[in-house]
Amino acid sequence: MAIISCRQAWENMTKATDGGSVRNYTQELDMSDYLVETELFSKPVLEAYSAWNLEQEITDDQKQYFSDLRGGGQGDYRDGMAAKINNVVECLTEFPKSKRAIITISNFPNHNHQSDDQAKCLREIHLALNDDNQLIGTVFFRAQASLIFPKNIHFIGSVMSEVAKALPSKPTLGSLFYLATILVSDRS
Repeated sequence: MAIISCRQAWENMTKATDGGSVRNYTQELDMSDYLVETELFSKPVLEAYSAWNLEQEITDDQKQYFSDLRGGGQGDYRDGMAAKINNVVECLTEFPKSKRAIITISNFPNHNHQSDDQAKCLREIHLALNDDNQLIGTVFFRAQASLIFPKNIHFIGSVMSEVAKALPSKPTLGSLFYLATILVSDRS
């Protein structure tokens, strides 16, 4: 599988979902540039959402960007994220070859299937260091709307950047294996 840019992935997803949903979508992405600006997601919007989900403080001006159209409660990954990132950093610092550097986005052990907000789309981010001192990863989505992809990939890239900055080896961002159980056009 060829490694493509995040923008190319968004274009491919948009085209693929034009005729309906796609099951078990996979792609390998180059995370050196994870900014994908669209009409719905300008750079300031993406930065606000990523900061929020990283458990960073955001301004009242940034809060105005939040809407159900841009992901609603399903895209709120904030709970415990700073501790999860610290855990991954500790893991990869002490054990650079570890296969256990995982961020889980859980909601409830047995969530209510009638509540969209309880059914988080992003489920897990697995991170690792390769032999070229790159931070690489695998991400698993329960569902991905191509319309929302720019927000999600910016968050994942932001997580990877935060981890890379905190690691003693200061790795660069490498590739991300991306898997979505179902790929759809939008949230309808």
